[in-house]
Amino acid sequence: MTKVSEFRDLSDDNLRQRELELDDEVFRLRIQKSMGQLDSPRKLRETRRDLARVKTVLREHEGDPGAAAGEAGDAADE
Repeated sequence: MTKVSEFRDLSDDNLRQRELELDDEVFRLRIQKSMGQLDSPRKLRETRRDLARVKTVLREHEGDPGAAAGEAGDAADE
């Protein structure tokens, strides 16, 4: 499991590459699960969560790169 702070340190290109890798890994793990060959269900769960973290950080980068996630919501209220 990777922390969100580690993903935030990566560039957008690296994040997109990581997203593709994780998506492929989730696919392979799901196939293994359906065939009954998955050794650890935890691996699938952790990989899905890492993929969600990468997508979240990419979404944060789409907005104002200088604003934190919490600050972006405050500007919409004004």
